[in-house]
Amino acid sequence: MTDKERFEVRRQIAASPAEIFAVLREPSGHVAIDSSGMLQSAEGKQVTAVGDEFVVHMDREALNDLPMGKYDVTVIITRFIEDTEIEWTISGSIQPPIKHLYGYQLQPSAVGSLVTSYYDWSQIEERYRGRVNFPIIPEAGLRATLGILARTVEQRS
Repeated sequence: MTDKERFEVRRQIAASPAEIFAVLREPSGHVAIDSSGMLQSAEGKQVTAVGDEFVVHMDREALNDLPMGKYDVTVIITRFIEDTEIEWTISGSIQPPIKHLYGYQLQPSAVGSLVTSYYDWSQIEERYRGRVNFPIIPEAGLRATLGILARTVEQRS
């Protein structure tokens, strides 16, 4: 893996790790904080463990990079530590799955929480290298999502 295959952004958020994690474990929470505009709605139960899954209804027109239109993906939780870390990959119409990872790490801080959001495409299938432009979501997109997450949890507090 090189630095060009993963990036992360951090932000202080005035809410506890538990309050933030409550948003991140809900399928609808992912839609609510999405800055890309691709996530339209979600179906499924609150995640509680590695291996849990939920469905997200997507619209690729928001990025206007591939002619995929509307489609569904299954979010598969790959790391889950209550109030501390959540990570996932997706499976969908493109098979085998690409194997890119998204995640959040939460640490208590004097303000509330230091939240790290990351995107890692170091494990993508070789067949997709050079065929799909990575990163799909730019670093600025992760930073914007952290801003929406902050607004969401701070308004609830």
